[in-house]
Amino acid sequence: MDDFLNLKDRIENSIQLGESHFREFKSAYEGRPDGKRPRPVTLICREIGEALVAFANADGGELIIGVEDDGSITGVLHKDDEIKQMLDAVTTHVFPQQKLPLVYNLKIMLDDKVVLFFQVNKGTQEIYQLTDGRCVVRKEKSTMPGEVKQIQFERQEIRSREFDQQFIDGATTSDLDVDLVRSVANEFLKGMSVERYLQQVRLAEYADNGLRLRRAAILLFARDIQRWHPFSQVRILKVNGTKLGSGSDYNVVSDEIVRGNILYLLTEAWENLRPFLAYKTEFGTEAKFEQKYIYPEYACREALVNAIAHRDYSVQSGIEIYIFHDRLEIRNPGALLSTITIASLEDLDGTHESRNSLIARVLRENRYMRELGEGMRRIFDLMEQNELDKPHLYSNTTSFKVTLLNRSIFTPQQEAWLTLFESFSLSRLQKRIVVRGMGGEALSKSDIYESMTTNDRDTYDREVTGLRNADILREVRTNPNAAQYAKQNNIEKDRVPRFKVFPPPESHTT
Repeated sequence: MDDFLNLKDRIENSIQLGESHFREFKSAYEGRPDGKRPRPVTLICREIGEALVAFANADGGELIIGVEDDGSITGVLHKDDEIKQMLDAVTTHVFPQQKLPLVYNLKIMLDDKVVLFFQVNKGTQEIYQLTDGRCVVRKEKSTMPGEVKQIQFERQEIRSREFDQQFIDGATTSDLDVDLVRSVANEFLKGMSVERYLQQVRLAEYADNGLRLRRAAILLFARDIQRWHPFSQVRILKVNGTKLGSGSDYNVVSDEIVRGNILYLLTEAWENLRPFLAYKTEFGTEAKFEQKYIYPEYACREALVNAIAHRDYSVQSGIEIYIFHDRLEIRNPGALLSTITIASLEDLDGTHESRNSLIARVLRENRYMRELGEGMRRIFDLMEQNELDKPHLYSNTTSFKVTLLNRSIFTPQQEAWLTLFESFSLSRLQKRIVVRGMGGEALSKSDIYESMTTNDRDTYDREVTGLRNADILREVRTNPNAAQYAKQNNIEKDRVPRFKVFPPPESHTT
């Protein structure tokens, strides 16, 4: 059966793809190149426990013992009883009474060498811990500490976590857009068949009655998504005003719905949303007309991709995007997972856990999404770079909402102050320094660092030097004087006020 992908083929393909958020390789050897020896079995067992717990607490994954970081197969030369210890680490090195969502823990021969293969699914019932109580989670190619907390997932959350992993009776590859799957499969591993690709990324498994598809395969690639999920859609509403009216005051001036599988939505929903973001056309620097956008394009696109990838598909409703005069709201079906908080997202610490682990894996490994957990950070960064207020995040028991505000980070008074410096084309960070110096306030080195929200010395030197060369930032206390002042007043030298901002003469602004 040419379409059947046996386990050995699957493992070899995984090694060819290399380490990622979903795969990790561990050598069974240690020592110098000319004196390699087997690593202690206790250490390998500990690493097995940590890797599998981290995968289960994230999006699932595979661990292969006997493969180097570069993908070369070096094998496991340990004794049989030691190999058994390693295979048993799935229970001996996990918190007592917890059972990992294990798929495989077995010994297999590759290139005439023994390797150990482990695979776990994403946990849907509980948060997993190590024997010492620690919680770890997978983040890109690393195992990171997680927050230790026992969470009893509610029934709806369990249902949503399992939804994309469930098999669908009666669904076959003829229900998929085969050309689309083939193109994605070829990007994943050149020349890979549709059937083998679906098995490799766990979207399908062979059974006695043939290839069985999981919901994730249908959601990603369905030819007729309405048959399987009528609300795989993005609805875009343009509202005339800042509030949504009802009845005779209903003020929606445009209402468009894009329906389709996930990969279709990623492109078509974006193409339908983009025109609503443009607010004017200007004659650009290269003598071409250019669209200027109310919000950063990539921030909007990132928010849309996150919504499509992480919404709760077990809920029979779609994504809704409301475009008000003063903001853009993207509303997702499904509350935040209980392991993620609004505060952790706003802290921009890379917090991540995919509700739809199989969907997220396909999108990440085929570069529809970038690093998992970085999307929210990019949205916040892009809004800040465009001098717009930070996004507002909200979640209740049924939905999650991201709001992008069409509002400057500067107050009207600060905006008026900045107009005095328009002829200088100040950078984003220089504007922050200039605003900090409003009203003649003398600035210390620490004040300038705080205004730029960075501790990088090179950034400080670049931005401050530009302002001083333009005669906007002037020294009012020399370095030796600052040192003397700090000593006399028992404060840090960096806290001594040394500079003032001076607006340019009127001749510079005319």
